[in-house]
Amino acid sequence: QVQLVESGGGLVQAGGSLRLSCAASGRTFSSYAMGWFRQAPGKEREFVATIRWSGATIYYADSVKGRFTISRDNAKNTVYLQMNSLKHEDTAVYYCAATHKSTGWITPEYDYWGQGTQVTVSS
Repeated sequence: QVQLVESGGGLVQAGGSLRLSCAASGRTFSSYAMGWFRQAPGKEREFVATIRWSGATIYYADSVKGRFTISRDNAKNTVYLQMNSLKHEDTAVYYCAATHKSTGWITPEYDYWGQGTQVTVSS
């Protein structure tokens, strides 16, 4: 069992930056691939980024490539999402998730989810 708690969301102006954190409980955090997803009002939850257990393999959605960076610190049981050059369309609730698979791009592939943190980008 893994419990995930996101933090770091807030209100930021367009062009600004935020860093989201996701703290995981459990001793086996390093064995999970981790992902970030987001859900805007009236829209489906969408993939943002994923990182394998070693951190060696990372994938991003095209919409955030070059602006967002996912990373993890297995010693701290934490995964991060550094978000730069934020746009109004990045406004959403951001969720972190953990999967037993080597990686994942869709929500059914993930086993555990956090409660989400709101990111609002003002234009």
